[in-house]
Amino acid sequence: MDRKKAEAVIEAVLFTMGESVEISKLAEVIEESERKTKDILKGMEEKYRQEDRGIFLTRFDNAVQLCTKADMYEYLIKIAKAPRKMTLTDTVLETLSIIAYKQPVTRLEVERIRGVSCDHAINKLLEYELITELGRLDAPGRPLLFGTTEQFLRCFGVKGLEELPSLNPVQVEEFKQQAEAEVQIQLDI
Repeated sequence: MDRKKAEAVIEAVLFTMGESVEISKLAEVIEESERKTKDILKGMEEKYRQEDRGIFLTRFDNAVQLCTKADMYEYLIKIAKAPRKMTLTDTVLETLSIIAYKQPVTRLEVERIRGVSCDHAINKLLEYELITELGRLDAPGRPLLFGTTEQFLRCFGVKGLEELPSLNPVQVEEFKQQAEAEVQIQLDI
């Protein structure tokens, strides 16, 4: 592997790992000796320094890590403090509506209604802080109970759960048909 390709591979590995990686492991990946790998790393360190980049290599005993330069922190804070855009897919919205109308509700109850696994949807809703764990059901296995949060009320512009629109039987039947179609698609895959 030529030096330029080896540098690109090392950079990709360090970027992706986000933590220190042993030089011996990097040597294995680029199929070079540790001595040659250290020489490549030294060249990369110099390039980062000369090119006035936002990143640099930090060396530990027998490992290296790709890090952000301290003078870049103010820019990182701007992006880290920016509000995340919430993306609610149909699946996530359906799961949220079941939790909102049936709360407190267990994951299993939501899955029975939808007819499919809701792990991803529930995890997304927890991440977006639209639902929260309310405790545990007093039943075998003590499953978690979920309910909506104040963030949910703010996002949907309601002051309380009593302001949620009532579901008509046609909507409930449509939800059921969509869930059954989703199950069939997953079975076909």
